[in-house]
Amino acid sequence: MSTASAIKAAATDMATGWAGDGAVQDQIDATVKDGIKRARSQLPQGPSLEHCEECGVQIPAARRKALPGVRLCVACQQARDDEETQSSGYNRRGSKDSQLR
Repeated sequence: MSTASAIKAAATDMATGWAGDGAVQDQIDATVKDGIKRARSQLPQGPSLEHCEECGVQIPAARRKALPGVRLCVACQQARDDEETQSSGYNRRGSKDSQLR
């Protein structure tokens, strides 16, 4: 390989940077897949309970039918979701500036 060809090849390689084509989209796709997997793993499984395991209130039949394996009443589930949202650690804005604040 001539020196000119080597320089041209090096310049072409450098122009793409450290990440290959589609690397950003691959990272986004992987993040989405991980999020879906995490959400599915948190879905209730097994038989539904007739009474909330936290407060003992009866879980309506419509809720038990809509969410097989449900274990919490709406109020307790909402409280749990609120706690998880506050401590999730995800940067929903996606901006580097928000991580620095």
